[in-house]
Amino acid sequence: MKTSIIYHSYSGNTRSVAEKVRDACGGNLVDVKLTSDYSSLTAYTLGSYRAMKGVCDPIEQKAIDVAADDVIVIGTPVWAARATPAVNAAVAAIRGCEGKKAVIFATCGSREGDTLPMLKKALLEKGVTVTGEFVFDKKGITDPVRINAMISAIKTAGSAR
Repeated sequence: MKTSIIYHSYSGNTRSVAEKVRDACGGNLVDVKLTSDYSSLTAYTLGSYRAMKGVCDPIEQKAIDVAADDVIVIGTPVWAARATPAVNAAVAAIRGCEGKKAVIFATCGSREGDTLPMLKKALLEKGVTVTGEFVFDKKGITDPVRINAMISAIKTAGSAR
């Protein structure tokens, strides 16, 4: 099973989950990097405002080719109940995704809001079928039962070609 794990991580929590997926499933980690980072102040002001509006921030990756992959995994922190502007841009940059299966996840302090439904909608518009959705709060990112449930969903999606 060939997998791309596409994620943006501001504090390291989303990266931690993405690395656990990579360690269990293999695959290619795609760390979505902004061309200009937010400061700790602007992440929670301008970044959250841009997330609420569904804006795409400029990212280093101009295109993310997943044509050779069986499964796409996308992870995002929750900013103002939405995916980060970097993840919005990553979804826009995905190429070769039509007909692919995806598992999506969000990391958050307490609630995910509209993050996963909106991310799922954006992927559906690109021809991607979302087969699993997972939310990891502060305790969840270290909970092996919850992490393993997502890993199982990814492996199932990869075997159901």
